[in-house]
Amino acid sequence: MRKILVLMTLVLTACSSADKKVEVTASGFIGDTVIAGVVDRVIEEQPRANKMLLEKGVKHAASLWRAEDGTSEEFADFVAANYISDPGKRRDVFLKVSNYFESLSGNMNEITIDLRKVLDEAVGEIDKVDRMFGNYSVGSHLQTDFYNNRIAFVIALNFPYYTLAEKEELGSGWSREEWAMARLGDQFVSRVPAELNQAATVAMGNAEMYIAEYNIHMGKLRTDDGKQLFPDDMILLSHWNLRDEIKSNYADKENGAEKQEMVYRVMERIIRQEIPGKVINSAEYEWFPYSNKTVQNGSVVELDAEPDTRYSHLLNIFNSERAIDPYVPGMNTAILRSFSGGMEISQEDTEALFDEYLSSPQLKKLGEVIESRLGRDLRPYDIWYDGFKSRSSIPESLLTARTSALYPTPAAFKMGMPAMLVKLGWSPERAKQIADRIVVDPARGSGHAWGAGMKGAVSHLRTRVSDKGMDYKGYNIAVHEFGHNVEQTISLYDVDYYMLSGVPNTAFTEATAFLFQDRDLMLLGMKEDNPEKESLQTLDAAWSLMEIMGVSMVEMKLWKWLYENQQATPAELREQTVRTAVEVWNKYFAPVMGVSDSPLLAIYSHMINGPLYLQNYAYGQIIQFQIEDHLKGKDFSDEIDRMYSLGRLTPQHWMNQAAGVKISAQPVIRALEEALK
Repeated sequence: MRKILVLMTLVLTACSSADKKVEVTASGFIGDTVIAGVVDRVIEEQPRANKMLLEKGVKHAASLWRAEDGTSEEFADFVAANYISDPGKRRDVFLKVSNYFESLSGNMNEITIDLRKVLDEAVGEIDKVDRMFGNYSVGSHLQTDFYNNRIAFVIALNFPYYTLAEKEELGSGWSREEWAMARLGDQFVSRVPAELNQAATVAMGNAEMYIAEYNIHMGKLRTDDGKQLFPDDMILLSHWNLRDEIKSNYADKENGAEKQEMVYRVMERIIRQEIPGKVINSAEYEWFPYSNKTVQNGSVVELDAEPDTRYSHLLNIFNSERAIDPYVPGMNTAILRSFSGGMEISQEDTEALFDEYLSSPQLKKLGEVIESRLGRDLRPYDIWYDGFKSRSSIPESLLTARTSALYPTPAAFKMGMPAMLVKLGWSPERAKQIADRIVVDPARGSGHAWGAGMKGAVSHLRTRVSDKGMDYKGYNIAVHEFGHNVEQTISLYDVDYYMLSGVPNTAFTEATAFLFQDRDLMLLGMKEDNPEKESLQTLDAAWSLMEIMGVSMVEMKLWKWLYENQQATPAELREQTVRTAVEVWNKYFAPVMGVSDSPLLAIYSHMINGPLYLQNYAYGQIIQFQIEDHLKGKDFSDEIDRMYSLGRLTPQHWMNQAAGVKISAQPVIRALEEALK
C-alpha cells in the first residue's frame, strides 16, 4: 500500500468539498456587511480588480478570520493592503509561494522519513524513544504559524478555495496554471489546533506499529490431531501475508486446501479477538487454531485472548478524528474528509457504485465458474481465488527460487529496477533517470512506498527481504510498491507546476501499482502464452474487485456506526465489526459463494492502521481496468509518462484527459459478461 502521509495535506489540513450544497461562508465574526464594504473599497482603490474573484477571495479569507486575528476594521485594512489585482503580479506571487511550499513540504517529508526510520525499516530494536520521535508530527504547528503570521490569509484572499462542484464545472476551461492556483486555494480551508493534529499522528503511528509487528509463526500452528502444515521458519504478517499464503496454495493440489482452511481459522480468531495474545509475534507456544488450545513443552497452557487491542487502536484513531471534526466546516466527519475531501468522490456515490457492482448477477455466474474449476463447493477464503493468473499453476517454491536468486537483498532489487523499466518499454536512459530517484530499504512490515516531497529528493520503496532472499510474496508486493514509486517520481518531476504534483487521489497511484503488479511474471522473464489470457485477466479483475469492494463496504458502514455510537468500548466495536462484516457478507457474498455468516471481510489490517483508505483500492482497480483498456495498442511507458504528468486534477477531469472516459464500474461488468461467454 502507499504510505498514507501527504505532508501538504496533513500539515495544512486541506480539504475539498464534494457536496454541491457546501459553500464557503464567513465564520460569523466577519459579517456580510464588512465583506461587502471591503469589496467596494478594493474596487475603488484597484479598479482593474476582477470583482467575482475578489468577492470569492474576501469571503474565503473572512471564513477563516477569528477574533484573535484582529477586529473587523483590521480585517478590512488587511484585505485592502494585501489583495493583488494585477494578474502578472498575482502570477509572480503564486510561483514564489509554490517554491516555498515545495521547500516546506519536501524538507518536512525528509525529516519525517528520518524520524520514522527505525519504525518503518528493519534496522534494529525499537525503543520507546524511537516511538516518541517516530510519532512526532513535524508540521503539526505549521498551520497555526501560518494563520498567526497571516500567510494563510494572503493565500486564501488571493487564491480562494473552489468546491469540487466548482472545479468540475469550471475545470475544463482552466489552463494548467489556473488549475495549479486552484490547488493552492485548497491549502487553507480549516483551522485545526496543532495538538489535535499531533494526537491524530500518534494514534495512527501506534496503530501502524501494532500491525507491523503482528506476525504469526506458522511453523507453530497445529491441527487438532497435532499435525504441522507449515515450515518451521515461516512467519507471516497479518493480514497481507496470510492472504497471500491462501492464494499460493491453490497450486498445491495435495495439501493446499488443508493449509487454506487453517489460515482461514487463524483469521477468524484474529477478527473475533479469540487469538491467544502470547502467540502473536512469538514462537514460544504451539497453537491449535481450531480448538484454540496452546501447548508449551508438551503441556497444555491456558493463555488469555488478545484483549481487544485491535479494536482499541481503531477506536483511538476514531476519537482523534472526532476531536478534529468541529474545526473543519463542511467536512465535520472523518468520513467526509476521506471521501469528499481526500478522494474528491462522495461517500454516497462510492457506496452506490459499490452496491451496483456487488449486486450484479454476473458475479454469481463467475462464482459458478470458480466452483467448477476448483471441483468443490466454494469456501469463504475463495474470495482470494488466484486460479485465473498464470502463476497460480506455478508452485510458489519455483517462483521463490527465482526471486530469491535475483534479489537476495533490498540492494539487489534496487539494482534490478532499471532493467524492469526497460522491459516495460522505457529507454535505458529514461529507466535510469526514474530508478535513480528511488531507493530501496528493508521494511519492518510488509512494505510500502513513500514518495518524495520535492525535486532533488528520492522516493522510498520499503520491502521485506529475509536472510534467504526475497520470496515470491515479498517480490509481488515489492513490484506493487515499485509501481507507486514510479508514479510518485513522474507526478513530481514531470508535472509543470508544483501545486499540481501528485495524482487526484490515492486510487490513481493504486492503479499504477496494480498495473505493475499484474506484470510481475513478465518482469521475472516468465512467459505467459495462454491464448485466453485477456479473458482470464478480466475474470480475475472482476473477482478481485468484488472482494475489495466488500471489505470497503464493511469499513464504511462501521465508521457510520462509530459516529452514531461515539461512546463505544473496544469490546462493543469488536462485536459490531463482526456483525457488520456478516451482514455485508450475507447480502452480497452469500448468494455468490453459497455459504453464509462469515466475518472474513473484517480481517484487513488497513482497517486498523489506515482507516478509510480501502475504497481507494477498489477505485484503483476500476481505474486500472479502464487504463488497461486504454493502453491496448499503445506504448505502455509513453502513456504512463503522459498520464501521470497530468498531476492532481480532480478524478473525473484526470480520467477524461488521460483515457477519454469517466470513472465507472460498467466497463468491468460488460467485460465480465463477455469473458463469461
